Amino acid sequence: MTVQNIIDGIIDKTGMCPLPMERTCDRLMTGEADMEVKKIVTTFMATVDVIREAIRLGANFIITHEPTWFTGMDQTDWLEGDPVYQEKRKLLEENRIAVWRFHDHMHMGAEDGIYRGLEKEFGWAAYRMPDVEGSTMNRFGACYEIPETTLKGMGMFFRSRLGMETVQIVGDPEMPVKRVSVLVGGGSLGLGLEQRPMIQMRERDIDVVICGDITEWTLSAYVRDASALGLQKGMLVLGHERSEEWGMKYLGEWMESITGELEVVFVDAGEPFNYI
Repeated sequence: MTVQNIIDGIIDKTGMCPLPMERTCDRLMTGEADMEVKKIVTTFMATVDVIREAIRLGANFIITHEPTWFTGMDQTDWLEGDPVYQEKRKLLEENRIAVWRFHDHMHMGAEDGIYRGLEKEFGWAAYRMPDVEGSTMNRFGACYEIPETTLKGMGMFFRSRLGMETVQIVGDPEMPVKRVSVLVGGGSLGLGLEQRPMIQMRERDIDVVICGDITEWTLSAYVRDASALGLQKGMLVLGHERSEEWGMKYLGEWMESITGELEVVFVDAGEPFNYI
């Protein structure tokens, strides 16, 4: 089975037609489409540590969700002569590893694969709230009605479950939490419309938003002011990687109908920060 066989099978299973190359970041970063695949690694991001683990595992195909070359579209023109780029590419090429990015088709298919994995990791599929007919918020993140807890309790749940040293919170730690919006990755930035997360909070009567990335003058400022006014709103910040990794963790089992007996191994890219 070749790299291209697997790519074609994945895109077909998402229910999408392949996006034109000029409109998508889902491209081969290294390797050749006709390479025979020996073993696959799935991961949030093909960091040097992930690549080294793939080498140790004997994998020659890495499927990554986020960039290999440090920008959203993985441009490399600006990296000419850059030692980080040169050494990382050398590591991949010397070990004949193909890297393919699975991002746009993963989010834009009939089912968002990142949320599929997140729900499996946390057991939240049964709590998902249905779309509201005619709402502009449909398919913006995912909303859940969970068994009641507190903002602090929810923070401690994610801290323990995701192996995090720190979970940032905004709001009263003891406030009750039941209706939750999850905006993985850059979702809390609004995906082109800064006010979208705040509109969603209002329209869906959301208690707490769980975020990946944040901008401190938008959603976090809104939630902070709401809390100061006694309106019982909260926010948790997990970071981009901790919020999205789980889609890649469960990608292997989703791909079984494509890969057959070919071994697929998940490698956790890990939270990028240390804390002092």
